[in-house]
Amino acid sequence: MRLGIGSYTFVWSVGVPGYPQPRESLTTEGLLAKAAKLGVRVVQFADNLPLHRLTSHDVDALARLAEELGISIEVGTSGIGPEHLRTYVKLAERLQSPIVRVVIDTADSEPTIDEVVESLHQVLLDFSRSNVHLAIENHDRFTAAMLAQIIERCRGHNVGICLDTANSIGCGEDVSTLLRTLGPWIVNVHVKDYCAPRLPHKKGFLIEGCPAGQGILDIPQLLNDVGRFGRDPNVILELWPAPEPTIEQSMAKENEWTHESVRYLRQFIAN
Repeated sequence: MRLGIGSYTFVWSVGVPGYPQPRESLTTEGLLAKAAKLGVRVVQFADNLPLHRLTSHDVDALARLAEELGISIEVGTSGIGPEHLRTYVKLAERLQSPIVRVVIDTADSEPTIDEVVESLHQVLLDFSRSNVHLAIENHDRFTAAMLAQIIERCRGHNVGICLDTANSIGCGEDVSTLLRTLGPWIVNVHVKDYCAPRLPHKKGFLIEGCPAGQGILDIPQLLNDVGRFGRDPNVILELWPAPEPTIEQSMAKENEWTHESVRYLRQFIAN
């Protein structure tokens, strides 16, 4: 188990659509540099910093820089179109990524379980031949039981779960439910801590992000439970920092949260 950061650790530095953009958006090389400075050795590039838009030359340069810095790359995307996933299998091979983390839904596509399975069946052999795991992330509308159906129907073809500790709040499920249903298939973990203060009028709660170790997520128990399933997934820090009045303040906050979170997580993940 190794600790890493990703493009969803520095969401405001990368740029959030619909909000003020940084003067200079964080680049792939910049994210590797941040990882090196933090002393973490894994970087996950997700759909907010899409690798398939890089030129072949840029991909090779990214691989060389990662090697120089001693950093392992994980690739990720959203959408399950077969050709799109084949592109990411090839990127995973070139960048020596053991996984392709994928969020099933996109802004213009919310496939049914049958449609997901039909699409994945067209690329399962590509993943198997490349010895790359497709790591499906739990994300809002898909319950743990629905994700288990998908994996069962793709069994034996390098399909697993990227466990995100906060996303399934959107469908009313907690981490315990995810572990109980999906635990044996976890090949990647997103640690995302959060708190739930009661609103001033007392008629509800606000779910908001916080640095790792400062919320309601029991991270030591999570890591212990994940380890019991016999796999050795990398743990990627992700953050949900609400925006500040200026983009510069938002970027400063996420940078501070990242340092606090890495210090906390180092108590449990030495690598």
